[in-house]
Amino acid sequence: MRNERNHDELRPVEIVPHVNKHAEGSILISIGDTKVICTATVEERVPNFLRGKKQGWINAEYAMLPRATGNRTVRESVRGKQSGRTMEIQRLISRSLRSVVDLERLGERTIWIDCDVIQADGGTRTASITGGFCALVLAVDALIRQGKLDDTPIKEGVAAISVGRTDELLLDLNYEEDAAAEVDMNVVMTASGRFVEVQGTGEEATFTLLEMNEMLHMAQSGIETLFKAAEDALGASWWYVGEQLEETT
Repeated sequence: MRNERNHDELRPVEIVPHVNKHAEGSILISIGDTKVICTATVEERVPNFLRGKKQGWINAEYAMLPRATGNRTVRESVRGKQSGRTMEIQRLISRSLRSVVDLERLGERTIWIDCDVIQADGGTRTASITGGFCALVLAVDALIRQGKLDDTPIKEGVAAISVGRTDELLLDLNYEEDAAAEVDMNVVMTASGRFVEVQGTGEEATFTLLEMNEMLHMAQSGIETLFKAAEDALGASWWYVGEQLEETT
């Protein structure tokens, strides 16, 4: 049983916008001791496979600083290739963000979301999705202010959180809890309560439908808290999400 928080309670959440003066959108998201810098970069071009198709693209990259963890890890650029874990996380972030954006309305441009973990204590991929979306919102705000977009292509918000089972069901696992978990699940949801992705795995264990449903309800509650934190942090820029929420709910 947890000593510092309830089983269905998030760690403290802080979202700080505009932490990089060069990027069109940037935030530092902290969930407990996990801290991720997310930047959004706009390129006025699309990948070759989308040329002439009158739509944009969103792609994400993910990395961890060498001392983001308890022991130093060698940079993947030094190793010469990305790990399977990194590629999987990048695809997850990219899919999650594209799911809530009208790519035709975005126009023929690419928004790159770079998620760099500066300190890891569990939930780095889910924090990257939530933080990456916030950076995306700020980049869209910048495009509209510059007159490059007439309206927001964002259909609604997206965020993510982890849930799992140790001796009880837990929301937002830290590293120690995640390492001990018999069941681990990452849940990505939209602000209207729709699922984007659910990744659930038993580690030499199984889980029941009842447990899965309870974990999903816990995740939804946690994600609602994340949306509130994002709205508070982004202020007027969140309008570009809120306007769309009224249409989707």
